[in-house]
Amino acid sequence: MAEVTLPQLGETVTEGTITQWFKQVGDTVAADEPLFEVSTDKVDTEVPSPVAGTLTEIRVPEGETVDVGTIIAVVGDGDGAAPAAAPPAAEEQPQSEAPAPEAEPEQAAATEAPDADTDGQPAEQRAPEPEQEPQQATAEQAEAAPAEAAPEPAPPAPDAPAAPRGDAAKGILLSPVVRRLVNEHGLDPSTINGSGPGGRITRDDVLDHIDKTGARPEPAVSAPTSIEPSPADEEAEAAPAPAQARQAPAAPAAASPAPVRTPPAAAPKVAAGQRDETIPLTKIRKLTGQHMLMSKGVSPHAFSVVEVDFANVDKIRLAIKDEWRRTEGFSPTYLPFISRATIDALLEYPHLNASVGENDLVLHRYVDLGIAVDLDYEGLIVPVIRDAEDLRLRAIARHINDLAGRARTKKLMPDEISGGTFTISNNGSAGSVLTMPIINQPQVAILSTDAITRKPVAVATTDGGEAIAVHPVGNLAMAWDHRAFDGAYAANFLRRIKEVLETRDWSSEV
Repeated sequence: MAEVTLPQLGETVTEGTITQWFKQVGDTVAADEPLFEVSTDKVDTEVPSPVAGTLTEIRVPEGETVDVGTIIAVVGDGDGAAPAAAPPAAEEQPQSEAPAPEAEPEQAAATEAPDADTDGQPAEQRAPEPEQEPQQATAEQAEAAPAEAAPEPAPPAPDAPAAPRGDAAKGILLSPVVRRLVNEHGLDPSTINGSGPGGRITRDDVLDHIDKTGARPEPAVSAPTSIEPSPADEEAEAAPAPAQARQAPAAPAAASPAPVRTPPAAAPKVAAGQRDETIPLTKIRKLTGQHMLMSKGVSPHAFSVVEVDFANVDKIRLAIKDEWRRTEGFSPTYLPFISRATIDALLEYPHLNASVGENDLVLHRYVDLGIAVDLDYEGLIVPVIRDAEDLRLRAIARHINDLAGRARTKKLMPDEISGGTFTISNNGSAGSVLTMPIINQPQVAILSTDAITRKPVAVATTDGGEAIAVHPVGNLAMAWDHRAFDGAYAANFLRRIKEVLETRDWSSEV
């Protein structure tokens, strides 16, 4: 029997909505056969079954959103299908005692799982402390009971806005990004015409509806309440209070919460005024920030830059421009050339194509090259070119064009946006002159391609002298992990990329 979990659908994706099950309980499923469809902020895709067998249990119904890693189904072998169907019969006929013991362990495991997953129960763990002092606890509990009862009415208040989230009850399947827009603007999904597959409501459908009706986002009043640390502070302060009252030596122990509360520096609170407009941060914006903050905390970032003369690349790029438009359907840009040169340099400097382990550096003997793609200013996604070391220039250009196009239309598969070994961020297309990117963990470096502009440069003449010429010139900037190597290694890696771009005869690869 194998448990099917919601897979990781991208570095910054933490949840997904099950939009359709292709199999029902009791159906036979083959390995790699589509089992269900999931929708996230980045990808709408079919997920194959990891094993072959019989679908014995579906734990997450269609329309429900769950976190990555959640067990959503169970697939057993052919013999396991019958026991899975026995527990329902046991519920209808309680007289049969044989299946009951089997159902109880499953229920016990189900109840233990949430306890293991929910870390936010320190109050229950601290509750036994006052029980060790029953004499004084009675008076304190009498005073604490109203105090504890007071916060309890507060949770129902935030639950009240959850009323508009009745899309699941209405049988309307919404992706996380669509559901967020609907809830933020207080819309009724049944009034929105869907243009997606099967009439599904897309993000553009919601935005069009908002433009027509003039709906404005509801003020995010609940955000400050969720940020307030008062419940945690009250618990932290309430816990040492009985200890201080009981024992004088416990006073030093009361200082222990102080270091816990001091590390997180309180962010300045910003209140919107009459001349301001409030735009709620999307999930992808929050997750991107968390991922980048984690990366800055994990890796000691260093920064290196090299200037590249792209005149050699321009000679072949301009010569094949018209032919590529006819045969490939797109024009050659500088990015495929930079990618090809980077792949060659990674093979010569393998510490760049690596990940830092607990006490070692893991060198990847293959190059899975990630290319960051902007999603119309809504966030970034990094599709991956697998086994890029085996591809030549034209093939790399085809992969970049295909992945970028499908990334913007949310047609990428989950395995196409995870597992890269090195990343290139193409900021030059937006006119950036010099960019310091943040490492995409668990990689050890990321290369930024900045704008290529025509500048006067010194060039060698045929007679051995020098002259001034106007060439296309641009910077390649790289942020790297100082744990993996030092500045000389990083500089020589960039120098090798520069050398390949400025001197290679590219005519054999186009």
